[in-house]
Amino acid sequence: MIVMTPMGSAKSKPRTIDEYLKNAEDDQRRVLNKLRQTIRAAAPEAQECISYGIPAFRHNRRSLVFFGAWASHCAFYPGSAATLKNFRNELRNFQTSKGAIRFSPDKPLPVALVKKLVKTRIAENNDRANKKRRKS
Repeated sequence: MIVMTPMGSAKSKPRTIDEYLKNAEDDQRRVLNKLRQTIRAAAPEAQECISYGIPAFRHNRRSLVFFGAWASHCAFYPGSAATLKNFRNELRNFQTSKGAIRFSPDKPLPVALVKKLVKTRIAENNDRANKKRRKS
């Protein structure tokens, strides 16, 4: 299957994060690999996947976080507007929207901040799973 990638060129749809990153620009690949390593360190039990056409991590079968390379920036998607809102002060130097944090390869997200975002998402997913179990 041929699709338009976030980087803007027609490529085969990636099935793995490695395949996705192969199509990124060198500077984006470097910073996204570091982001990937940081996510792995914060959530070693999470599984890598491609979701919505971009790299993602799942934890306990639930979406955890996503990231991607675009024509003019990279992005980290915590998968939760609440998480972004809770970290708005720490994210004030980055462009954010309801679900995304945009950054450039020359000004990546700080490792400590990414770890906090991932740990917060794990806690949100665990809380959601616990509430679901209590209702059952």
